[in-house]
Amino acid sequence: MSVLTRDEAQTRAELLDVHRYTIELDLTGGDETFDSHTRIAFSARADGDTFVEIKPAELRSVTLDGHPLDPEALDGNRLPLKNLTAGEHELRVRAAMRYSRTGEGMHRFTDPTDGATYVYTQLFLDDVQRVFAAFDQPDLKAVFELSVRAPQEWTVLANGITEHTGDGHWRAAPTPPISTYLVAVAAGPWHSVRTEHRGLPFGLHCRRSLAPYLDADADELLDITRACYDRYHEKFDEPYPFDSYDQAFVPEFNAGAMENPGLVTFRDEFVYRSAVTDTERQTRAMVVAHEMAHMWFGDLVTLKWWDDIWLNESFAEYMGYQTLTEATRFTDTWTDFGVTRKSWGYDADQRPSTHPVAPEAVDDTASALLNFDGISYAKGAGALRQLVAWLGEKDFLAGINTHFARHRFANATLADFIDSLAGATERDVHAWADAWLRTTGVDTLTPHIAPGEHGTCALTVDRAGSRPHRIAVGLYDRDLGDDGGHLVLREHLHLDLPQDGAHPIGKRPALLLLNDGDLAYAKVRFDPESFETVRKDLSGLPAPLTRAVVWNALRDAVRDGELAPGAYLETARAHLPLESDLAIVQGVLAFAATHITDRYLTPEERPAALATLSELCRDLIRRTEDGDNPGLRLIAVRHRIDVAAHPDTIAAWLADGTVPGGPELDPELRWRVLARLAVLGATDEAAIAAELDRDPSATGQEGAARCRAALPGPEAKARAWEAMFGSDELSNYLFTATARGFWQPEQADLVREYVPRYYADAIPVAERRGPAIAVAVGRDAFPAHAVDTDALRLGEQCLRDADPTPALRRALVDQLDDLERALRVREAHRG
Repeated sequence: MSVLTRDEAQTRAELLDVHRYTIELDLTGGDETFDSHTRIAFSARADGDTFVEIKPAELRSVTLDGHPLDPEALDGNRLPLKNLTAGEHELRVRAAMRYSRTGEGMHRFTDPTDGATYVYTQLFLDDVQRVFAAFDQPDLKAVFELSVRAPQEWTVLANGITEHTGDGHWRAAPTPPISTYLVAVAAGPWHSVRTEHRGLPFGLHCRRSLAPYLDADADELLDITRACYDRYHEKFDEPYPFDSYDQAFVPEFNAGAMENPGLVTFRDEFVYRSAVTDTERQTRAMVVAHEMAHMWFGDLVTLKWWDDIWLNESFAEYMGYQTLTEATRFTDTWTDFGVTRKSWGYDADQRPSTHPVAPEAVDDTASALLNFDGISYAKGAGALRQLVAWLGEKDFLAGINTHFARHRFANATLADFIDSLAGATERDVHAWADAWLRTTGVDTLTPHIAPGEHGTCALTVDRAGSRPHRIAVGLYDRDLGDDGGHLVLREHLHLDLPQDGAHPIGKRPALLLLNDGDLAYAKVRFDPESFETVRKDLSGLPAPLTRAVVWNALRDAVRDGELAPGAYLETARAHLPLESDLAIVQGVLAFAATHITDRYLTPEERPAALATLSELCRDLIRRTEDGDNPGLRLIAVRHRIDVAAHPDTIAAWLADGTVPGGPELDPELRWRVLARLAVLGATDEAAIAAELDRDPSATGQEGAARCRAALPGPEAKARAWEAMFGSDELSNYLFTATARGFWQPEQADLVREYVPRYYADAIPVAERRGPAIAVAVGRDAFPAHAVDTDALRLGEQCLRDADPTPALRRALVDQLDDLERALRVREAHRG
């Protein structure tokens, strides 16, 4: 299949105006294919040749202006349209299209709980071609008019309000002009909760088997939706541009959500079957806010080409967090951003695959798909926080509203956006864009405190990097009260970097913290005295966001080989039992378990580290025995399960169905315990089958797949490997579940032979099954536990000698860089 290049897209956009798609889909023909009939009204500005894209199971007929074209002319995914004359044209394409099992195109899913079947589209970035014929590029916007024939008991959702016209036929209201990748259909026997807000229909939809769980959270979800909707109308002059707002929670979804106009699709893990923390509810709320922001950033005004994806994702990321903070009960969202999202951006920005927020070298759609990462989301949002701090929110919003007015229902570029901002401020936003959006890497800020006269000090900040920064510097003194251990903010200094000369700070503080408030996108270091204060008194800092900045600094120091992994664990052991912010507790435990114990420490050091984490979790469980912090207790229980070195305690929990003092083991916790018991060799296939009988849901199927792959026997490993690499039967979610069970540090000897096999088998399965599975192969099926030079050599040889697909190559480059970093960390602290 050919990928679309930027040059080809520009040539086609110069030739064509696309007016309207009339699409008829028939979903009643079986579980392998569906019928697709597309009518495209377009005009050519001059005589010329072009092509339309489609990936059919069978191309049945094509006519152009009533004249038949030869279906055999289809070349891969391109159907040539030759000898077009200037003027109006109509193209008709009839085809049979394949359902997907990988979350791409038209995904089909049968719910194991009740046998009900659902289909939905995910057409990003170029997967519209899997559903209907299209001139598939974002700057050829058109009106879409859709009709669907579905089984009688199904409901059909689409971008516009849908009407059932009888006998399983549904018609959706025509859309305003939108891009091809934003068209959406979701069909099945949905359970729906409907309401109206300000005259606009709102809807929530999920599988029937999830109905009680959606109903339990419907008020919360709708309250958040209404609050964000109202707040965006206070910020933006342009009103919401579509005729309805449906949110469908769909199965086996590859992303967190997708911003289809009027029909946002979410992964249905956001319909909670088991207990969750308030931070997880906040994350779901942020995704709601993020996707609604896209109705303006991305849907109303759309990028012209994929080099400007940051105009979609960075803005939605920033607006999602900021609007949630302003409009809902979740007023501390930036702490979670600092802990979970910024680290994602920092990590991505230090790998060989890094790229600018707004890259200039996105030559084709395959390259574009690789840029949906921590840079386009988290780094871009961090840059926007800097921009707002620098411009002021009033000028920032004025520039945004100018941008919407100039480009509504059209396309825009980075240059267009910067021009809109420039008209709202006297600051040099063009220079800001060059410094922040066209460069790569993370700056590092290091303080130096020099003594002055009469016991005073002065601060200078070294900047390893080139970007300007506006930061707050927190000066903290020890509380002299009776209890001790607390730090009190003396003052915040506000600095612009690079700075002119040293800045007086008075007497030396116990802690000087660069980037207090986390407005900068930069790594920060400590002066020696401040570092000792952190080690002793971190939990005594008053604000969660301040503590998040400190924990991020410690995390970065470990990754850079400047802080021993064991010292990080000691700090966590000392201070995490006193932490109240759930995002911080979760983030620190996740880094400690996933990176430190599994990668940065040697196998010989790992048991002691697991014991430390287990003790830490026990402390948190004891601290929450009074029941006043169930979220913290849930986090501690989850991690206590994951780091268990011996099966007795967690096996007793599973047998009793509860942790002593709570919580009771819901499905998520039961599968978590069983997975760890499988790793430890303390369960078997019979127990897994019994648990699946108890929970036959889709989530149960995934839990069983993970447990079976984690069993420590050669037969179990062989079966799991064959399922992943020898067969194409696993859906995207079942592939991921199997992969996550397969590699376990405790089973390194057992799976040693599979490390070289991985590189041989990953290449063909990624080629055969497409980008979504390629990402899962590189992300979830990679042998991350194998931190040794032989594994690194094998990976480098694969990149050099084999020919991975772009998605797999990018994943392998990132994984091998992480592996090399882990080896450097081990070497830095060996002995």
